[in-house]
Amino acid sequence: MSEVVSNHYLEDLLKTYPKHSTSALPWLSQLRTEAVDRVSALKMPTTHDEEWRFTDISPLTEVPFQVAQTIPQLQPAEIKHHYLQEAATRLVFIDGQYASALSAINNDSGIIVGNLSTLLTSYSAEIAPHLGRYASFNDNIFAALNTAFLHDGAVIIVPKNISIAPPIHLLFIATQKEVTSYPRCLIIAEPGSHVTVVEDYIAQQEVAYVTNSVTEVRVADNAHVNHIRLQRDSHQAFHIANCTATLAHASNFQSINVALGARISRCNLNVQLASEGAECTVNGLALINKRQLADTHTFIDHIKPNGTSRQLHKCIVDGASHAVFNGKIMVQPNAQKTDSTQTSRNLLLTGQAQVDTKPQLEIFADDVKCAHGATVGQLDPEEIFYLKSRGLSELAARNLLTYAFGAEIINRIPIISLRNQLEKAVLEYTQSAEP
Repeated sequence: MSEVVSNHYLEDLLKTYPKHSTSALPWLSQLRTEAVDRVSALKMPTTHDEEWRFTDISPLTEVPFQVAQTIPQLQPAEIKHHYLQEAATRLVFIDGQYASALSAINNDSGIIVGNLSTLLTSYSAEIAPHLGRYASFNDNIFAALNTAFLHDGAVIIVPKNISIAPPIHLLFIATQKEVTSYPRCLIIAEPGSHVTVVEDYIAQQEVAYVTNSVTEVRVADNAHVNHIRLQRDSHQAFHIANCTATLAHASNFQSINVALGARISRCNLNVQLASEGAECTVNGLALINKRQLADTHTFIDHIKPNGTSRQLHKCIVDGASHAVFNGKIMVQPNAQKTDSTQTSRNLLLTGQAQVDTKPQLEIFADDVKCAHGATVGQLDPEEIFYLKSRGLSELAARNLLTYAFGAEIINRIPIISLRNQLEKAVLEYTQSAEP
């Protein structure tokens, strides 16, 4: 395992700092400038860093992939099969750049939705208090890079007491090899509002590229946000994601994160229960094979009293792949009456597969109810025997049990067409697995 990552990678990236980095908006120029300064000061993480000790990202730095200069003109027929039939609003980004011709915006309900660089002209006052305020880049090189190259991005602002039933689909399509894209998402749910957002990453071909995304979610008092994130990148790609959700009084944040693609993927999810009575549910599934590496780090921070969090993360690991889960729950001194549980369950399908799981609880309050646990194992021989006794072959029995393991997470997705897509993907995966 490589232990040294040259900072020439960062220097080469900054040489192509975009011309649009200056802005007529002083606050935006300052935000980008601060991010560039942090990129110059920080270093790429290595396995010497505790937070990255299981994940060697040195292959990512072998070629400093640049931002795509041009994007292909895709036709709707080429990507229509990726659309969600339930979604009335869809924002499409190709290699990080907004594709208005492929997008569909329905703001009849009064929501503000569209491309960041376009909306800044009219909605700067609404965006400025939130953009770059939740996903800290002070010690995070990837969040700093994303903010330095900030341009296009998805913005969703749901007004007070507005409930949006159809999901909003954010579709990020990778089409070119050896480019880096910097997707950005900002979701603001004002008091009493309700919205479901699907953040979806797909590839048009099996090539190498880098996706470095940042998502910020603000859930105001009594608001409810369902956030579903799907990573279906090329198996030669690198995918780095940072998502931060900040929860206000009596708000609710539901998160489902599914990782299927990428050669190396890393997803950081931070949830801050910043006011009393906030609730969150965080579910995750990593389904990987061959030599993929999927790393998930979560941090659920209970800051105020009467907060509730539930977390279930599952990994299905085949071939010689490697899954990492580090889940930390913090209960601050003022967060009395916290109710929190965390479970990590991991299924190894071969002797070469590997899982490193580390659930953590740090509790600084004395009146709380908290629990965590982790399991790593293989398919139960008794369950296989039972299914074989009912007429199934060994392979069919293994496939059925593997599918059932992953389906527990997928079945929690409230969007039927998306759930069907993922169920099909899991079935295809299990049917191709070797016993």
